[in-house]
Amino acid sequence: MTSSAAHIAAIILAAGRSSRMMGTNKLLEKFSDESLIRIAVETTIKSGASPIFVVVGHQSERIIAEIADLDVQCMTNPDFAKGLSTSLQAGLRALPKEVDGAIVMLGDMPLVTPTVLQKLMDSFRATPECLAVVPSYREKWGNPVLLARSLFHAASELTGDSGARKLLEMHRDQVVEVIVSDDAVTIDLDTPEAFSSARNR
Repeated sequence: MTSSAAHIAAIILAAGRSSRMMGTNKLLEKFSDESLIRIAVETTIKSGASPIFVVVGHQSERIIAEIADLDVQCMTNPDFAKGLSTSLQAGLRALPKEVDGAIVMLGDMPLVTPTVLQKLMDSFRATPECLAVVPSYREKWGNPVLLARSLFHAASELTGDSGARKLLEMHRDQVVEVIVSDDAVTIDLDTPEAFSSARNR
């Protein structure tokens, strides 16, 4: 198989409790005309990554209902309260064996465009020896990231709220950076203030 034929899937992490959002589930909050989770799913679908798995946990039935008409597979992580790592691992376990890499998309990044995801995939296919591809804005790594299958096992040993960033820092020389001109990849919508600020852009 040539690198240009690499099979890239996607995992959307949507299991969190939005603990800093004053009681609301941010993924169900409207951003423009749609909810955060719906925007994340539609963006990922438009990127061409396939298959797409949405990992749910907190208020899983509401999240699933919100995206029921979209072409993705939802899976419940019963251990979501133990941290982000458990949701990442649940998504990785669900991937078919023929998948060569996976985009790890956060459910609360509504300003990230399909073009950014496509650039990650293009860079991955052009650099088959890399372990991961990350977007970089002004020398700061952002999200989403694309993980090669060769990193999946190490990711399965993460614990708590650790995402893949710890692994990427350990293997910086095998991480490809994709320079982006927009700070959308670094925006974290964890508080009502951050949510409001991003929505007003």
